[in-house]
Amino acid sequence: MLAKGRKVAGRGEPMAAHYAFNPHEDDVIIKHRLLTRTTTTRGEPPLKKLQKKFMSFALEIEKDTDNLNECERLCKAFLQEISTFELPLLKSKAVVDANLREKEGFNELQIEIQRQIIQAQVDIEDLKKQLEQSKIERQHREECEAIRKLIASQPPRSETQKTISDLEKEIAALEAENAACVRTLDLRKKQFSLLLHVVDELQNTIEDEQKSSVEELRAVIEEQKTSMEDGSGMGSEAMAVD
Repeated sequence: MLAKGRKVAGRGEPMAAHYAFNPHEDDVIIKHRLLTRTTTTRGEPPLKKLQKKFMSFALEIEKDTDNLNECERLCKAFLQEISTFELPLLKSKAVVDANLREKEGFNELQIEIQRQIIQAQVDIEDLKKQLEQSKIERQHREECEAIRKLIASQPPRSETQKTISDLEKEIAALEAENAACVRTLDLRKKQFSLLLHVVDELQNTIEDEQKSSVEELRAVIEEQKTSMEDGSGMGSEAMAVD
């Protein structure tokens, strides 16, 4: 009833991949064969044999004749067939129970594997953070090592302190020299200002003296002119008397 025809490749035809039933139909067929046990035993299927035993027993009971012995025999045969049919079912049930337990074990194993995967992911994240922290610490160590080498390349503290002291003394000497130069410059400025003041006064004095000399010279010239004019007047008068 559930069988299907299959196409068989002829001679010279390539054998292509072909499935007579899809997975769902395969499950239905396997389930039907397990229930009817048509492929687990040879000869007539057990379910069909059980059905025949039951029908024989039922028909024998419905007869009106005195067939008690036959009914007992058919009943025993039916019960024996039931036992024979029940034993594989119990085996199948045991297999199913074992498969269920195995499935539960697989589920637990899958849950454990999933938990381990999650834990591994968490560990990986932690290791990444530790790696980043290690990189930062390594960078800090390299920087500290570079600073240490730079400090080691510098002269000792005693020499540096001596150099600083010498420089401080030189700076103090330069400051003292600068102060002396400032005082000398102030003195020179005062002297130069005094010199300029003296020169101005001397120039004013010279100008005053030159003005006085010019005025005296003018006065002398005026006197000489006056004397000459007086002398010429007297000569004219004497000539006139004569």
